[in-house]
Amino acid sequence: MEQTATADRNQRIIYAMMLLLVIVGGLIIYKANAALGVIHKAQLTGTMQPRTNLVPVPGGDQINVVSRSINYFGVIWPALLFGILISAAVRVLNPPQWLSRSFGENRVRSQLIAGLAGAPLMLCSCCVAPVFSGVYERSSRLGPSLAVLLAAPSLNPAALILTFLLFDVKIGLVRVAMALLIVFLTGMLIERFVSVPPVDCSTSVSEDSELLLKSFLRSCWQVAIRTLPLIAVGVLVSMAIALWFPFSSLASTGGQLVVIIIVALIALPLALPTFFEIPLALILLAAGAPAGAAVALMIAGPAVNLPSLFTIARSTNWKVAAWLAFAVFILAVAGGVLVGFVK
Repeated sequence: MEQTATADRNQRIIYAMMLLLVIVGGLIIYKANAALGVIHKAQLTGTMQPRTNLVPVPGGDQINVVSRSINYFGVIWPALLFGILISAAVRVLNPPQWLSRSFGENRVRSQLIAGLAGAPLMLCSCCVAPVFSGVYERSSRLGPSLAVLLAAPSLNPAALILTFLLFDVKIGLVRVAMALLIVFLTGMLIERFVSVPPVDCSTSVSEDSELLLKSFLRSCWQVAIRTLPLIAVGVLVSMAIALWFPFSSLASTGGQLVVIIIVALIALPLALPTFFEIPLALILLAAGAPAGAAVALMIAGPAVNLPSLFTIARSTNWKVAAWLAFAVFILAVAGGVLVGFVK
């Protein structure tokens, strides 16, 4: 009897892992195909054009916050769906301690594993937010969960390739250096110094492997209910900020450090689709802004935004979200200043 129960349990684990791998594999194929198209076009044209119906740019569409938010979701919904599916698949892993053990006890090792797992997802901060929720609630490990959330946009290999392709090499090097610090250092420090309430990772899963699909679908619904409203509110507020203070006015602001700080502050809450930070950075440079402002935008813009910070606060507390935003801001400003000293 005990052997049968153990065999059923192992079978459920295998099925859940296969489900997770299939979804992640589908996401990587989807994102890689899109990224190759963008890279090829950038190679041919030597530039990238922004989606003018999302974030206000010079000569862009003059539309309101709600319309921009709808357009934004029209662009990201496939990736957001993948994020919800991955989160739901993680939540049906049984037992929950399996995921925590896979990260390991060593903080540095767990950050490396989580960061390397997150980078190939190539999701924007909005779309990877549900994944953070699932990983954190299932593993009770804050640092690695933050590493997954930060690595997907910050260490997106296609975005880094585009950066080296379209900008000076020193801009690419500084972006990579700051992204590595964001992914592998901030989560570890926040886990070490910021207290969070204990996580109840006893999400109920069916004891019958044949009902795994039903548990997965129920988990999808739970993830959507918990994260989509926060993401929607965050996107609306983010678009209002962008409409109120368009990037085109920043180039005329006096003082290099002042411009870098302002750009980092504005980029931090903005909801940007994958790669969108790159054409915005090109617009800043074309308008006469310093290279440090472009770097600050490409560091802070992808890493976090209001939707992902709202989701983090919902799963942990506002201290974690606030300290993460502050850390990303400091590193974005540091990267913007540093690029002036790189020869």
